[in-house]
Amino acid sequence: MDVFVAGDTSTGMALDARVGGSPFNVAIGLARLGQPAAFFGGLSRGALGERLAQALREEGVHCASLARLDAPTTLGLVELDAQGVPSYSFRGQACADRLLEPNALALLPAYISAVQVGSYATVVEPIASTVRALVLRERGRCPVCYDPNVRLDVEPDIARWREVLHWMMPRCDLLKLSEEDLALLRPGLAPTSFAGEALAAGVGLVVVTSGAGGAAGWSPVGEMQVPAHPAAVVDTVGAGDSFQAALLAWLGESGKLQRDELHALASAEIGEALRFAAAAAAITCARRGADLPRRTQLP
Repeated sequence: MDVFVAGDTSTGMALDARVGGSPFNVAIGLARLGQPAAFFGGLSRGALGERLAQALREEGVHCASLARLDAPTTLGLVELDAQGVPSYSFRGQACADRLLEPNALALLPAYISAVQVGSYATVVEPIASTVRALVLRERGRCPVCYDPNVRLDVEPDIARWREVLHWMMPRCDLLKLSEEDLALLRPGLAPTSFAGEALAAGVGLVVVTSGAGGAAGWSPVGEMQVPAHPAAVVDTVGAGDSFQAALLAWLGESGKLQRDELHALASAEIGEALRFAAAAAAITCARRGADLPRRTQLP
């Protein structure tokens, strides 16, 4: 749950808790954009976990792969600067989302059209081992998509994040990361140089987002840079997740969310995908919290 400070009260502060979490947001974003989506993760059996599960059900996300656990729900305390850019402080030790064990893979359906993984689920145990097992199981059968979404408040050792990126690059087909994450993971490396390394490692589509600077994408046969979509920013919470969900949705609608197709995306197709994703992110930025758009709100 993303917890925002909602103002002072006579005895303290009011807090506004909203459903959230990076992979959770992407699942809801995909469903809102008309794509079949399932969420694989651990949720508390408590009231907050039930509220998260209710949100998934109401949005049409398939919930058969949820693991309900006797553990608390992670709280992400969100502070916004004057530009609406968030900083996070997580309260998540021994919480349900981190405790997903590899045996939970049995909850997944036999057929999966694509796998999206990312953020601190890839670096904290035991869920990190579960994510790796999932990637190894599905690699070669369907596209594996990865967004590092670095959260140093959860795992302050940047070497751990770098190790996961190094492990994932030969095993993922779509890699999207923000310019801020790139600066942490590969200091001083230009996006174009990083894209070249990732493509050489076997990634099919590399995307680097730059907030107000737009986004750039590279495949083995094409590349494109697009400007940011105009937005009246309330905050940028969930903007990266909205971008990723819309990118996957565009690929799905276009029949391109397949391993061979990702490796063969031409420059014009990359540009169309990035513009669609940027438009979705702009809508989210104009709203409070991770409130992702629906398909009817996009071209």
